[in-house]
Amino acid sequence: MTSSLFYHVSGDGQPLVWLHGWGVNGSIFLPTVTQLSQYRSYCVDLPGFGDSQPQPGTIDDWAELLIAQLPANAIWLGWSLGGLVATRIAQRWPQKIRGLITIASSPCFMAQTTPPWPGIAATVLQQFTQQLEQDLQRTVERFMALQAMGSNSARDDIRHIKELVLSKPLPNATALAQGLEMLQQTDLRQELPHIALPWLRFWGKLDGLVPRRVSTLLPQTPQSQDIILPGASHAPFISHPEDFLHHLRDWLQTTNKGV
Repeated sequence: MTSSLFYHVSGDGQPLVWLHGWGVNGSIFLPTVTQLSQYRSYCVDLPGFGDSQPQPGTIDDWAELLIAQLPANAIWLGWSLGGLVATRIAQRWPQKIRGLITIASSPCFMAQTTPPWPGIAATVLQQFTQQLEQDLQRTVERFMALQAMGSNSARDDIRHIKELVLSKPLPNATALAQGLEMLQQTDLRQELPHIALPWLRFWGKLDGLVPRRVSTLLPQTPQSQDIILPGASHAPFISHPEDFLHHLRDWLQTTNKGV
């Protein structure tokens, strides 16, 4: 059975598909897409988040649902967990999408020891898993606060994130557990060199969840570009909207000219 997927559509032009991170919903991008009216933006609620119905299964089940219900030839933008899903879509259906943009996202979120890989300590996500069972709303709000920690405008950023996200229903408990499992278990590193699409990667210099050092470990190709935003943490489009939009617009214009 196919789950019902909600997405907010705005603007007109080249389609952009926006995928949010864990614990939030597509509303997080609304202030950003209002500045990009020359593109047709699809701000998606991932399965079980916001107004979308849950979709049982793995990251591949989510990817199949999304690619089936969203427009072909779009540029896919994914933030954090959404970047993991967008990367998986780029690996599986490169012929159906025009480009990939990942924002504060890693192909492997968990820290590894052999070989060394920077990321989140296993104990952190284990704590969130345990806390979810005790108090869903408090756990989600705590994670929202983590998105902004480290940025120069953390307090304002946290308030802004909550205002946007809490305008919709809280995520489904099962979907939250699925998302945590994806962050804990998904490792897309092996197939990254096969991504030949234009790929823009945003990083926050002060990000405490996805260290900027990940950027130095990813494949560097003529089609890839890394942007590190000084002063930004895990949500650079919230804390540094003008810088974020400047780099995004430049890349989109260049990429569209090259097609």
